Amino acid sequence: MWKQGLKYSMQDPTCQVYKDDTVVAMKDKFPKARFHWLVLPWEPIPSPKAVRRDHLNLLQHMNDVGEKLVQESLDSKALKFRLGYHAIPSMSHLHLHVISQDFDSPSLKTKKHWNSFNTDYFMESQDVMKMVEQNGKITVKEGISEFLQMPLMCHVCQQQLSTIPQLKEHLKNHFP
Repeated sequence: MWKQGLKYSMQDPTCQVYKDDTVVAMKDKFPKARFHWLVLPWEPIPSPKAVRRDHLNLLQHMNDVGEKLVQESLDSKALKFRLGYHAIPSMSHLHLHVISQDFDSPSLKTKKHWNSFNTDYFMESQDVMKMVEQNGKITVKEGISEFLQMPLMCHVCQQQLSTIPQLKEHLKNHFP
């Protein structure tokens, strides 16, 4: 049932930070950074695997809405942001992550959380759109789930750390 949670949350006006006839944006209920939004299409697309070439305009609009959220955030000049999709999402319904790169959040608790945003498991929005334009669909690398088990590595300086608490403490050097 929890895999369907996005479908319910996107309908809830108290969760919405933006909406139009095509998409809705909302704060992630368990943000992994200071700023973490999800942009979802109203069209029921279950996952990236279901995306086809005729969704290209939708993907571009989702990206544009994500960029708008970044520009409107108070820290858009101080923080870097990434927009992208998990190769194999844990929640049903296509959703674009718009996430600041500070990863300062109590909800960031596991290696899987970290690696889902800081390895090739996280597919950049621009790369996804190129892939769909060229191939007509999104393809996921064989063995992509193995990226979730990789050692913890700082995305800024590539220092390897043993635990999430050590990583979070280390990140304070880059994002005071």
